[in-house]
Amino acid sequence: MPLHCLPVPIPLQPRFLIVQTGSTLPSVRARHGDFPEWFRRGLGLRRDEVDIIAVDADAALPAAGRHAGVIVTGSPAMVTDGLAWSEHTARWLVASIDAGSTVLGVCYGHQLLAHALGGRVDYHPSGRELGTVNIERLADAGSDALLDGMPARFAAHASHQQSVLELPRGAVALARSAHDACQAVRYAPRAWGLQFHPEFSVEIMRGYVTARRDARHGNCAQPCCAEVACAPTPAARHLLRRFRTLVEHGGH
Repeated sequence: MPLHCLPVPIPLQPRFLIVQTGSTLPSVRARHGDFPEWFRRGLGLRRDEVDIIAVDADAALPAAGRHAGVIVTGSPAMVTDGLAWSEHTARWLVASIDAGSTVLGVCYGHQLLAHALGGRVDYHPSGRELGTVNIERLADAGSDALLDGMPARFAAHASHQQSVLELPRGAVALARSAHDACQAVRYAPRAWGLQFHPEFSVEIMRGYVTARRDARHGNCAQPCCAEVACAPTPAARHLLRRFRTLVEHGGH
């Protein structure tokens, strides 16, 4: 076939990988599904555009750098447990960042990134953060590819007992809440962590509050109560679309 008659190749679209590190509460899953579906919907992707690997079930991770965009979910596990699958995923995340993937860790995923890169994760001394909380954007967010343009203050959903207590060398805090100094962190030029949950809807957040109502706030003295705030968080949720845009225009 003459060279001028060869078909023009169609550029490959960026692939997204959701690294599932656990499942949501059974009562929440029964009504709303599980973490990967929440992220897929938040990103606005079709099912055939996303690969999902449940590392907590010992599913094998792909070669580092194979996916343009990587999201690491929350988990009922604790980073400080040092579980074998978690430590393996931590090493893989470092390799994926080095290989050029654009990475977003959420809650457990955020903490795992910090741990993998040399930071310190542990139980927050003030206990659990739960409900819709106010997030304050910090000065360094103004030049950040993910958080630039976000409101100075915005609402986000939170549910966690452990936090990033010491950042790895070179990491930059981008947002905080009254409870947690590391609500958003840039770990590398194309790797971020969010302690809050952009994938949660207000219905999902209410499901967590209901499920925790008879539990205790970590080491806090009072049980969860009906007064925990739950409200829509459109700005926080929009971060998933911003992340998708960064992946699709990242030249990977």
